[in-house]
Amino acid sequence: MGTVEMEVFSNSQLIIMTILMLAGGEVFMSMLELFFIKSKLPKYNDHLLITPSSKPTKSVEQIELNSICCSEKTDHISFDNKNNNNNNNTILKHNSIRYLCYVVLGYFLIVHVGGSCLVLWYIRLIPSAKHVLEQKGLQAETFSVFTIVSTFSNCGFVPTNENMIVFKENSGLLLLLIPQVLLGNTLYPACLRFAIWVLKKITKREECDYLLKNYREIGYDHLLSRSRSCFLAITVFGFIIVQLVIFCSLEWNSEAMDDLNFYQKLVASLFEVVNSRHTGESVLDLSIISPAILVLFVVMM
Repeated sequence: MGTVEMEVFSNSQLIIMTILMLAGGEVFMSMLELFFIKSKLPKYNDHLLITPSSKPTKSVEQIELNSICCSEKTDHISFDNKNNNNNNNTILKHNSIRYLCYVVLGYFLIVHVGGSCLVLWYIRLIPSAKHVLEQKGLQAETFSVFTIVSTFSNCGFVPTNENMIVFKENSGLLLLLIPQVLLGNTLYPACLRFAIWVLKKITKREECDYLLKNYREIGYDHLLSRSRSCFLAITVFGFIIVQLVIFCSLEWNSEAMDDLNFYQKLVASLFEVVNSRHTGESVLDLSIISPAILVLFVVMM
């Protein structure tokens, strides 16, 4: 929600708002918490990690000579092995936390940089979108970064007074923003687990396997189990489909959908229902939408 018109802000003020939205986002704050935990972890040298391959081998003669005293040292060796296993598990846990920090950072950067580049590329290629920014005196670069950060952080701000209504015919731009809405909010835990699974398949790192199997020990609230991640994704898409069907059935031929073709109506409807539970960005005039749809939005929110 805004109390002033967005177009009164200068380019430098929009940049400051972008930084504030970036720093206040849920994913960014959780990433800071991870790096804070990482900074408190002890550092280990490679030689402290004990593996079976690092144990010295013994010849047959040595085994025969030491067979007499083996029974006396069994308890001591068993105790040492337990300590070694505990040390290895602790080191692996700490390494996994460090690895998770870089995974979340990479996720954060890829989504923002990739999304901003795609939006900027779209604006420069599509004359109608470029014309809107030129009329309002907005720089394409600032608009792209601002909109992506706002959408990912679920702030709902757009540098235009009409929000996204001026882009309701630019279906490509709306399709670029829809994933940002979900990646920075309800689908973040599921996408994070999927990213770790992909990295496990590619890199074969044991940290990835540890993160997937011991998510509770990591203490990162956004890292969920496989079943919970699947249920979360199913729930999110289920709500979207239900809203889309109801919205299209009631608003397809309404005044809000005037001057839009079939494809534009479908994309605009999808954008509207996805944002109803998240950022609050709107591509249609809510004042002329039927009360039943407003009640649906309230329930979903």
